[in-house]
Amino acid sequence: MKFDKALISGSNAMLILSLLKDGDKYGYEMVQELKRRSKNAFEMKEGTLYPLLHALEKAGEVQSYDKTAPTGRERRYYRLTEKGAGRLEEKVTEWRVFSDSVNTVLSFSPSAG
Repeated sequence: MKFDKALISGSNAMLILSLLKDGDKYGYEMVQELKRRSKNAFEMKEGTLYPLLHALEKAGEVQSYDKTAPTGRERRYYRLTEKGAGRLEEKVTEWRVFSDSVNTVLSFSPSAG
């Protein structure tokens, strides 16, 4: 199922920070892991991912470094910082309150009052 971009655009940072919580990753790896974890529901394009990573890095929430892969190719990896871990906790709490509130509204029955 394809989602309206407006539904997930505000959640992209939370999703990326969550991926990095489990360890350092390079861009393509994040795209593939997001797709896998979401059972193909989320397909983030590089044009969305890299500006987001740069913004998170500027905010001090992720840190990048270059590393040579076993194939000999140089890759830029990203790691979650302490500040990023704190932001992730805040975003997850915010998301849970928001989704619980939406679910409550959707399941509201006037007769249940």
